[in-house]
Amino acid sequence: MGSVTEGKLKFCIDRGGTFTDVYAEIPGQSDGRVLKLLSVDPSNYDDAPVEGIRRILEEFVGEKISKGSKIPTEKIEWIRMGTTVATNALLEQKGERIAVCVTQGFRDLLQIGNQARPNIFDITVSRPSNLYEEIVEVEERVQLGQDEGVEHQDSSSLVKGISGELVRIVKPLNEEALKPVLKRLLDKGICCLAVVLLHSYTFPQHEQQVEKLALSLGFRHVSISSALTPMVRAVPRGLTASVDAYLTPVIKEYLSGFLSKFDDGLGKLNVLFMQSDGGLAPESSFSGHKAILSGPAGGVVGYSQTLFGLETDKPLIGFDMGGTSTDVSRYAGSYEQVLETQVAGAIIQAPQLDINTVAAGGGSKLKFQFGAFQVGPESVGAHPGPVCYRKGRELAITDANLILGYVIPDYFPSIFGPNEDQPLDVKSTREEFEKLAGQINAYRKNQDPSAKYMTVEEIALGFVNVANETMCRPIRQLTEMKGHDTKNHALACFGGAGPQHACAIARSLGMKEVLIHKFCGILSAYGMGLANVVEEMQEPYSAVYGDESIVEVSQREAVLLRQVKQKLQNQEFKEERISIETYLNLRYEGTDTAIMVKRHINEDGKPCDYAAEFVKLFQQEYGFKLLNRKIVICDVRVRGIGVTNILKPWALEPASGSPKVDGYYRVYFGNGWQETPLYKLENLGYGHTMLGPAIVMNGNSTVIVEPNCRAILTKYGNIKIEIDSSLRSVNISDKVADVVQLSIFNHRFMGIAEQMGRTLQRTSISTNIKERLDFSCALFDPTGGLVANAPHVPVHLGAMSSTVRWQLNYWGDNLNEGDVLVTNHPCAGGSHLPDITVVTPVFYNGKLVFFVANRGHHAEIGGITPGSMPPFSKSILEEGAAIKAFKLVEKGIFQEEGIIKILQCPGTDERGNKISGTRRIQDNLSDLQAQVAANHRGISLLQELIEHYGLETVQAYMNHVQTNAEEAVREMLKTVGKKVSSKSDENFVTLVEEDYMDDGSVIHLKLSIDFNKGEAIFDFDGTSAEVYGNWNAPEAVTAAAVIYCLRCLVDVDIPLNQGCLAPVKILIPEGSFLAPSDMAAVVGGNVMTSQRITDVIFSAFQACACSLGCMNNLTFGDNTFGYYETIGGGSGAGPTWDGTSGVQCHMTNTRMTDPEIFEQRYPVTLHKFGLRENSGGAGFHRGGDGLIREIEFRRPVTVSILSERRVHAPRGLKGGKNGARGANYLIKKDKRRIYLGGKNSIVVQPGDTLQILTPGGGGWGSAS
Repeated sequence: MGSVTEGKLKFCIDRGGTFTDVYAEIPGQSDGRVLKLLSVDPSNYDDAPVEGIRRILEEFVGEKISKGSKIPTEKIEWIRMGTTVATNALLEQKGERIAVCVTQGFRDLLQIGNQARPNIFDITVSRPSNLYEEIVEVEERVQLGQDEGVEHQDSSSLVKGISGELVRIVKPLNEEALKPVLKRLLDKGICCLAVVLLHSYTFPQHEQQVEKLALSLGFRHVSISSALTPMVRAVPRGLTASVDAYLTPVIKEYLSGFLSKFDDGLGKLNVLFMQSDGGLAPESSFSGHKAILSGPAGGVVGYSQTLFGLETDKPLIGFDMGGTSTDVSRYAGSYEQVLETQVAGAIIQAPQLDINTVAAGGGSKLKFQFGAFQVGPESVGAHPGPVCYRKGRELAITDANLILGYVIPDYFPSIFGPNEDQPLDVKSTREEFEKLAGQINAYRKNQDPSAKYMTVEEIALGFVNVANETMCRPIRQLTEMKGHDTKNHALACFGGAGPQHACAIARSLGMKEVLIHKFCGILSAYGMGLANVVEEMQEPYSAVYGDESIVEVSQREAVLLRQVKQKLQNQEFKEERISIETYLNLRYEGTDTAIMVKRHINEDGKPCDYAAEFVKLFQQEYGFKLLNRKIVICDVRVRGIGVTNILKPWALEPASGSPKVDGYYRVYFGNGWQETPLYKLENLGYGHTMLGPAIVMNGNSTVIVEPNCRAILTKYGNIKIEIDSSLRSVNISDKVADVVQLSIFNHRFMGIAEQMGRTLQRTSISTNIKERLDFSCALFDPTGGLVANAPHVPVHLGAMSSTVRWQLNYWGDNLNEGDVLVTNHPCAGGSHLPDITVVTPVFYNGKLVFFVANRGHHAEIGGITPGSMPPFSKSILEEGAAIKAFKLVEKGIFQEEGIIKILQCPGTDERGNKISGTRRIQDNLSDLQAQVAANHRGISLLQELIEHYGLETVQAYMNHVQTNAEEAVREMLKTVGKKVSSKSDENFVTLVEEDYMDDGSVIHLKLSIDFNKGEAIFDFDGTSAEVYGNWNAPEAVTAAAVIYCLRCLVDVDIPLNQGCLAPVKILIPEGSFLAPSDMAAVVGGNVMTSQRITDVIFSAFQACACSLGCMNNLTFGDNTFGYYETIGGGSGAGPTWDGTSGVQCHMTNTRMTDPEIFEQRYPVTLHKFGLRENSGGAGFHRGGDGLIREIEFRRPVTVSILSERRVHAPRGLKGGKNGARGANYLIKKDKRRIYLGGKNSIVVQPGDTLQILTPGGGGWGSAS
């Protein structure tokens, strides 16, 4: 592999979704041959990569190679390829027919996943369909050996697992029972299998037995989870195995077909394929779960190995803009990898480059909706494609770039039309834009008769600007989330469309430098030739980091290292061409945030200490250290790199004279059309400088150099653009919203709220905030009106506005710069006491101009039970520390003493009994400091926005975005009102709906809709009085339910702000349990009553049947630990959809702990977690099924359940049947079965089992 073979070609190929890019290095030539083909063109060729090789070989050898003949290999040194075959098969659901084997009791484990729904505002709860056709429950069970304090059983069945953990074989694998089941699968034509058995990461023997049996019976392919990804967490491991079983046969079939097109010399030919981790692999080890990011990985390798260090010392942001999406990545000297990602709804657990994809590309659809420009997320795709491709009729970003002169037809391949020989269609594109211009200008004239007419060019540029802002958001998130400043990076831009947007993107992000590779249009292909062969081995190891465990780590590393080296030596790599990297996957004890730590060599030649490196990385990424906390080892990993004969950059000679202008073209910039010089890259030399505006044609890629920017050709033939990125004030009329700027400000405001959330997640310490993401962040105008709310937890939506307004009224003029307020009391706009809100006023030149706030769930706030979620609280005094108003920070000084006193001494109950204060004060303080930091981040970003646009403009758009959301809700109310009205001649409809809590208290709603004005009144008069229990709900909870329902019904990505409630009045009778007194217990209102309010509203709108109507809150623990979870159920069916089974619904979307983590961390055995069959209501569309969860306790603990819908079932709609009610049982060790009701607290003994049956969703329409 090492020597250069004279007279032979090297091929680098990226088979993308739309185009296949081929780069061939020709012997003796400084520049390679570049070829771009349509990936799918059956009328002209069978396979694009083979066709590309054939055409270039013909040119090189000067002989005709007929399409049907074998490709001769004697002139080929190597082929390296990335392919989207796996990705496309996954996206299009065209993989192999497969079945999945799981441990008995966990039939539905992969369908349930983490029980979160993908889009919280999608009431259809559409999730990707399962990849598997059949599930086989395997009779087998192993448990982790039990720790101290647990009743020990017979130790004869204990064995030591790979991770070092003790494993108890409770039930050996029953092969005899499994055999006929597998045979039946083969009879059905299913011959590929995925296997995931609990705890196989440490005890793989049962999976290996299943694999051996299946292969002996004739299965073609078996993917066992323990071999693919031997890491704890059964759900992602199982999903990875199912993806691998689904895709690997497809890939093998494609590769077999590809290789069969070559002659008999193929055996001597070096053919390698790009994996998702940026390493190459031979065909024999290239599998489905490692192939998903094959193409994008080539691009990351391409820009990182050719630009970093050679062209700049700045860390790079990779910006790869293609036809349907844009990939964003980062490189600062080493590849940034993640161990888990999600593609097309499938979780894949394997090392892969950290590439973030945003649904904005050249094919993103352009829409004008509710007075604002929208770009994507839908794409026109390659077929029919943009209007200019001569097939489609829907405008896309490529069309806008064509109108503006950013795409030049003279330099674009003429591959369109029936005979694939016509250029881009400028005429049809302009006609479609003129139609859209008519619609936009009519709207603007209606809003403001004096509004200036928007030209087609202004509209096209507006859409491009909105697209740019859409793509800036993930870049900011990628850098800020890891503690890096975006401004300090250079933008490495590539992909077909990227160079047209590079200057604008960089300027918006505050970057000074853009780098565009000379092969930017095919950089993913070129990157294949810069990559090395990678072999990895990993195994789990569970131990506390220390002297003893490090010795064991060294021994394990040595074994893995030998195995990795052997794999590379088998591929003819010699010792001197092999380098080794070793890693430990580490986390702090009590957290789930693990970091894969690479061992570095210090300057003295000695290896660094893993723990010290982990602490440094943790602080860099999360902003703090955890003192006096043990570090836990999770996995040992060894990565072997076989250094290959890679492509080398060619240095250019310095140029003399001025760069040659090859023509002038009209290009539209912000200030109008400009005659712009066009330069061809091949005519430029090292040092040539081009002042903007300019066009540089780089093959098929158009590089736009904007005015006030400067492009320089570098020593290696790449383009460096120096950006004038000074923030300039932008003067925009504040009378009527500019339709372009409206979209941009929507993005900017929401982006600020999102970045606040990222900061909070980074800097917090608690599981609830950092991992369960139980928090929300928002911006408010100076009156407390909501401007933007990042959609984290639905029950928080819009609810903080009343909090901010209460604080504003309370403090009045006593608010100063440097003050930060804290509150959690329901009467002050709070939800329940564990949700603590931190509010910071934002001043500019001494004037109050904004508020920023965030709300986070604290796991402990005091009260009568640990965890601060008491099932039997009767007064708010029993629920913990209640704060109406306190300055957490006063004039810049953190009031630690004051807040500790409030949290630790909440007082006494009505009977004089002392109530416990918080049991985790340090966690509270850490999370409160994180909340302060999140607000501080929001303030910095707002001040930056004000400096850019001016305060007057920012505040004007603060109002405009609210008006925009109001308009969207009004349109929805008009549409829905007409739909539900029985009389066609009226403009008003009144709908009455009610439902009951399990104690009989009623929620009564009279919904009045004026569908002429688009207004609604939500009148809850008739709702029951305050209850002597804890499911009273503060008014903010009802407001959150209303705004959530409205946002779902609008079904458009509008900003969540005060405008949503402008057309709406919410009337709640004082003293009802939806507007209780200051002393009422409310802890359950947030988690139970909110769900019932949502059901009532959707029923009134006749939008969908009732969902499970409860969060099924479960807590258990003792004085050493506490555990909290919410359990999903069935969603309600609707007019065109069945309900979804086993999912979180409506006002929550928190994740479920993985079964293996659950059993590893807590003294429990999970016997069953699956769907509760036929619990969904029958109907023309069935309701979703609830869940069954059976937990056996292995030591005495206190268990509390707080649930609803145990008496009143989730109702069907339009003749659909009700969903099944939930039920909670305690099954004693002696098999007695005891019904617990909906709310209870009990002390369980070892061997007792809790069985929770969650409700199903209601059905829709009569089944007949």
